[in-house]
Amino acid sequence: MAENTDTQVRASVWLRPEQVDDLRSACYDVGAEYLQQRNEAIIGLMYDTGLRVGELVAVDVYMLREGNSALYVPTEIQKDYPNENSPPPATLILSNDTTRLLSAYLNTRWKDSPALFPSRSADRISEQGVRNMLHKVADEAGVQPYNVDGSRGDASDVTPHALRHSVAYRMMNDEKENTLYDVRNRLRHGSIQTTERIYDHLLKV
Repeated sequence: MAENTDTQVRASVWLRPEQVDDLRSACYDVGAEYLQQRNEAIIGLMYDTGLRVGELVAVDVYMLREGNSALYVPTEIQKDYPNENSPPPATLILSNDTTRLLSAYLNTRWKDSPALFPSRSADRISEQGVRNMLHKVADEAGVQPYNVDGSRGDASDVTPHALRHSVAYRMMNDEKENTLYDVRNRLRHGSIQTTERIYDHLLKV
């Protein structure tokens, strides 16, 4: 299992909800028209669930359950677990917005593949393909993510992991009923100590 750097560093780059909305809107101004809805669905699903990019690209259509309102994440696709144990399978309940977004995407997607997110040249988008798409969309949207030192980043700092950090920011600042335990469960950390180490400072931002 790959080493998980999450256990070593605090979250240093994240986006606020309105910036993620800007990313989603910019999907329709960048790239081939038939990929635009897919790109918004990628961003929406990552921002809802906090999936790591290696997990996202491994998601198959069959993993969507209950009318696209839940995502089953089997053990074998979970990445970077912070200890030597195998992570348990997870079922993530999706927001109504994500459910609608995925349903619309699946009803109109241009390629029928087992993978939820194909690319133009393959049946499954690559991790680098997701990163490249995010950089292009962020550049189009003019998004400057927030840095832990108080400065602002640029489009190249908008990465899949920055979106994962952004889930924690949203849960801890805009959804006040959540606790660090809720963040831990959503992001599937092996321990609450990992969640505290990475994200407790986001409450002060």
